[in-house]
Parts: sequence; C-alpha cells; structure tokens
Amino acid sequence: MNALEQRLQYPFGDALPAPGQTLEVAEGVRWLRMGLPFALDHINLWLLRDRIDGREGWTVVDCGISRDETQALWEQIFEKELGGLPVLRVIVTHMHPDHVGLAWWLCERWNAPLWISATDYYAAREASRSTTGNGGPATADFFEAHGLRDADSLEKIRARTSYYPSMVPRVPRQFRRLQDDQVVEIGGRGWHCIAGFGHAPEHIALHCPQARLLISGDMLLPRISTNVSVWELEPESNPLQAFLASIDRFAGMPEETLVLPSHGKPFHGIRERLSQLHTHHAERLVEVEEACARTPQSAHDVLPVLFKRPLDLHQITFAMGEAIAHLHMLWFAGRLRRMQDAAGTWRFAPA
Repeated sequence: MNALEQRLQYPFGDALPAPGQTLEVAEGVRWLRMGLPFALDHINLWLLRDRIDGREGWTVVDCGISRDETQALWEQIFEKELGGLPVLRVIVTHMHPDHVGLAWWLCERWNAPLWISATDYYAAREASRSTTGNGGPATADFFEAHGLRDADSLEKIRARTSYYPSMVPRVPRQFRRLQDDQVVEIGGRGWHCIAGFGHAPEHIALHCPQARLLISGDMLLPRISTNVSVWELEPESNPLQAFLASIDRFAGMPEETLVLPSHGKPFHGIRERLSQLHTHHAERLVEVEEACARTPQSAHDVLPVLFKRPLDLHQITFAMGEAIAHLHMLWFAGRLRRMQDAAGTWRFAPA
C-alpha cells in the first residue's frame, strides 16, 4: 500500500470476493469482482437488492467484458448468490468495455432492461459496430500527429480494428435513460444520479444519501488516477478540466460515505482522495509546462514526464490520450500555445 492509500480507510481490509461469489458491503448491497485481461486485472460489480412492480429481485450495476469466462462466473453468481431471485434491471455507469460489455447477455438472460445515460448508450452502440478511440487508421493518424512515430507501433494500432467490438459485440436494442440529478428508487432507497465528464461521454455515478453509499464507477478510484484522454473523435477537447470539475461534485458528501469504486477496494476518505487527485494532476501539469518551457513538446515527448514506468502498446494508447489531455488543459488555460511543425506534429510551447 502506497503512502497516499494509507490515508484512506478500507473497512473490509484485504478481503476480496472470491470468483463467482459476493461479499456484502452494506444492507442489500453485494460486491463481486470479474477478471480483465489487462494490467488493470479486475472490475468491481455490484448487486443491489430491489423490488420493481411488486417483483422481488436484484439490480446489477456494471457487467464485465463479453467473454465466456465472465459469463460462467455470472452463472455461478446466479446459482449461489441471488437467493433464487431474478435480475430485474441492469444499470451501466458508462460505455467502456469492462462496464457495458456483457450488458447484452445479462439483459437477454433475464429479460431485464438496460439503464444508462443516452450519450454513453449511443457511444457504445456506435463503437460496437466500428472502431473508435483505441485502434484503427484514424487513431493511428491522430497519435502520429501528436508525435508517435514508431512505425511498428503505428502499424499495430492501425491493425487493431476490432478492439472494442471484441469486448462489446453488441448492446441491447433498447435502453432507459439515466440523467444528472435523476433519483432512481432501488430497494426502497433513493439513488441520486451524478453525471461526470472527462473519462467517458456521460458517466453516471450513483449516490444513496440514506445509506451513505457512493457507487463511483471510474470517476473516483482509491489507488490509481482515472484515465482522462483526448481521442480522435473529439480532437480538440478539454477532458481533464471536465473531469476535475466533475469530481468536485462529490466533495460535499459526508466523510463516512462508503465509496464503491470500479477498481480497487471500497474505502472511506472521499475528501482526502479528491485532494490527492487534484494535487496529482496539478503536479503533472506543472511538470508538463516546465518541459514545454525547455523545448516545444509533443504528446509523445511528455510521456516520460507523466509516466515513470515502461509502457506496453496497450498502455501507450491510453497514455497518449492522457498526455494530450494535460497539454490541452494548459492550452485552453492560455498557459501554452499550440503549433504544427514541418512534419505535421502538434507541439506545445509557452504562450
């Protein structure tokens, strides 16, 4: 546990749900974990005891990626952990594959509706039919314009045309819209929808003041900083500014709020973690600005400034997006200016 983590409180210690099992974290709230084939090797999912139109059952929050191993673990959950009750609905916090990947199967398996923000529903539907963000020719061209020149890496990115559809082969044909400030009744308690931006198009966190619980999705994680990236579909966006403004909406919650994140362990210490994230990004912005003051920098140039460890190609794609996000925040703030050099590379220098 690093020094920052030690400032947080983990009420369940080192306990983790075993594969195919759950761990109760609050009355009517169960925690389960599914594996992921990345360096970030797991996602937390949640079961909320519910009653809809007189039917007793469960609401699922987030789904895991679409693969046989995940389905098999879900079947164990259905058999052993639901008390013989059905899944009544599926809530997805946002459109990333580890969250929405198996929504199609869960909804079909239980004839249950999908609840998600409209923006993320349509983003997931489009991405499942094409290649956006994480691979294909447009992504490679975008990263090349921001300084990634390694021919082998660019070729692999160009060839990665089925990255998203491989984990999200389809999404349910219908959905029910979640919106900011909406209150969803789950198990007789009101869960308040909190829209967040910067990490996903319209991420929805769920806050239950009565139970002092926050299902934070990817907006607030205890150990790592959430990926915040610029992608080729919105090449001149300012997602880091949007992300930092979004997480500030959690600041007024009571300190005893139990945060249920999508990665890592449930924790107390919401204000401490918000402070840590603001400090982290402020320090990285200063480092990026100082690098640009020495010599004009591309996003690829600042990767070693932001990331002190070796990166594989999967990590480089996310790191490039995050590097552009930091440069853009400084650019939008007027602290840097942007220019394109003779080779067509975007570089940033003091304004």
